[in-house]
Amino acid sequence: MSVHRNKRALVVLSGGQDSTTCLYWAVREFGAGAVETLTFDYQQRHRIELACARAVAHQANVPHVVLPIDTFAALGGNALTGTLPVATQPDPTTGLPNTFVPGRNLIFLSFAAAFAYPRGIQHLVTGVTQTDYSGYPDCRESTLQSLEQTLRLGMEYEITIHAPLLHLSKGEIVRLAETLGALPAMALTHTCYEGCRPPCGVCPACRIRAKGFADVGIPDPLLQQVC
Repeated sequence: MSVHRNKRALVVLSGGQDSTTCLYWAVREFGAGAVETLTFDYQQRHRIELACARAVAHQANVPHVVLPIDTFAALGGNALTGTLPVATQPDPTTGLPNTFVPGRNLIFLSFAAAFAYPRGIQHLVTGVTQTDYSGYPDCRESTLQSLEQTLRLGMEYEITIHAPLLHLSKGEIVRLAETLGALPAMALTHTCYEGCRPPCGVCPACRIRAKGFADVGIPDPLLQQVC
């Protein structure tokens, strides 16, 4: 039996491959009746993410809430909330891709903690991965550890951030999804930075996803079915 049984978890669900794998991980670790999902409507360019998150939560039979936060769109300056085309190379000044939304994971997890607090939920689950993190500084283990401590101090609440994919490659994540029985749900997910379904296959997100499935010799269910 998992050490997390009889506890409750909140999964930050984007509708993508990684957060969907984390949802099924949380169901295994905490039990289906102890898991809820939270999706952020941050006025992201590709609204299909919201529909896919809803479909994934429905398939997993877990509660799902969409929380609106539109400040990122007002801030602009990136390819996921504004009109910038997705760049194929990092910014030469920052070394980061223009799909980086500054502070996004920090704010998402802070809102998730605030959502969890009145509901007595002490475990947050996020799909960030350091191995394939594309240079995003808010996907590093040190960032998550620091944020967890800050949330505990600032809320006087024993919140724990779980990042089960943190040190896994995309291929290892696919294998984990297979073990968890999450592969059928992958047909409902969205990854493409261009917002395409079927995926464009050429943007950085599509290439990383395709490589992960190819590395372990498993066909991507998304290419077989479109939600």
